[in-house]
Formats: sequence, C-alpha cells, structure tokens
Amino acid sequence: MKFILNADDFGLSKYHNIAVLEGVNNGFLTSASLCANGEAFNAAVNEILPECPYLGLGVHLNIIEGKSLTKCKFLTDKNGNFNKGYLYFIINSYRKDFLSEVEAEFRAQIEKIKQYAQVDHIDSHVHVHAIPKIFELTAKLAKEYDIPAIRTQHEQLYFVEGMCFNLKFAINLIKIFLLNFFTSINKKTVSHYGLKTNDYILGVGYTGMMCSKTVEEGLKELDGTVEALIHPCCYSKKDSHSKEFALTLDKKLEDTIKRLGYEITNYKNI
Repeated sequence: MKFILNADDFGLSKYHNIAVLEGVNNGFLTSASLCANGEAFNAAVNEILPECPYLGLGVHLNIIEGKSLTKCKFLTDKNGNFNKGYLYFIINSYRKDFLSEVEAEFRAQIEKIKQYAQVDHIDSHVHVHAIPKIFELTAKLAKEYDIPAIRTQHEQLYFVEGMCFNLKFAINLIKIFLLNFFTSINKKTVSHYGLKTNDYILGVGYTGMMCSKTVEEGLKELDGTVEALIHPCCYSKKDSHSKEFALTLDKKLEDTIKRLGYEITNYKNI
C-alpha cells in the first residue's frame, strides 16, 4: 500500500511556497502540484524546488482563478481573469470551441512548468479535470507530454466523530457522489492512455476540515494507492490551511500511517 501526501496550490502565494518547503524538510510532505499562473510561481521554481530535490511534482491545471496564460474568451473576463464556475464547465464540456480553448490553456500551463522541472503527475484546481470530457483531454495531454500519472477522485465515504454532522460535510457529500461518478467513467480513460493513477483520494468529504484525524481515519479501511490532497499555507492566522500545514509536520501521524502498512511516497514511485 502506498500513501501520497500532496500539497495543491504550490506557487499560488509565498505562504503556500513556505508551507511546501517546511513540509518537505521538516515533515513528511512528498508531493506538490504547481500552479503555472500562481503569483509566486517564479519563487517556487527558482527558490523552493532547488531545496526539495526529492519532491514529486505535479501540474495543477487552473482555469478557476487568476489570470490565463492564453486568450480564452470562454473562460475569462475582458481582463484575462478566470471567472467561470464548475457547473459552467460541465455544461460546456461537450462544445468543441470551448474544449479547444481549454486545451490551449492547459498546454501553455504544462509547457511553462516543464521548462523548469520534471513532472510526474497532473491534476487540477477544484477538480475541473475530473469532468469526463475535460479528463479525456487532460489524459491525452499527459500522454503527449510524457507525464506518467493523473489524479482520479474516488473517495470512500467515512465518518469522523465530531466532524461529519454539519452543513459543510453535507455539501461535501454532493461533491463525493459527483466525483465518484466521474471517476467511474475516467478510470476507463486512464487505461486507454496507459497512465498511472491513485486508487483512492482523501480530501473531498472533509474539504476545509482536513487534519491529522481525518487522514488517519480515512486510511484505516483502504488498500491500494491513496492520495491525500491538502492546501497547506504557512502563516500566523489559524484556519483550515494552517491546520493542513500542521499535519505535514505531525510525526505521530507519520508513524501511524506507516504502522497501518503504507509506504509514504509520491507519483514517481507508484
């Protein structure tokens, strides 16, 4: 059994960058996904990556927020800022002109990152690439750019005492059911393109509530390759991002994961 702890949003800000550096050097963070359009992209590739030679690196495709790298009228406002939501992407995912713009933007983001580093997987901001038609496009690009693995989003439903009877969890349940349905389709695409993927994911049901407890409880009943996706930030205020940063440094959790029979690794080694 293999366990991947992945930091999404690497390069989004200096606080995300610091969290990755600290999580790798002082904790058990093994993987991170880099935003090509992040405000701190240059610092990520020039200052952080050289200090983390064993970090697994992914492309974190982002057409949700920030500025685009290409001209894409279906995705942005007149200033080039992404301004569309998930339902919009689902509805338009069957349009060839829409997918053409998505492909051009995805290519630009992948190529920008590959100029600086070797990439071992591909995923996306807010799981946009999970939408089956967009997933098929993403898988095609992964194969073309020699990126060996792609994230899928099957999460087994589990309940953590004191954290699952609230509105946030109820909303996240909808996300689980939708992403699990998409994954049932997308796994066939993974096989078609000969890519690697994770068997399970942790981080959907407890979005905004991820901590050491939710990771530990989620791993207990699983068997295979599991990716826990987190969004760690290293700053003074206490919120969900700072809690997710804290779990990367939790040595007790690291020991528990190993005692459960997991090898802590990254996509390079699955």
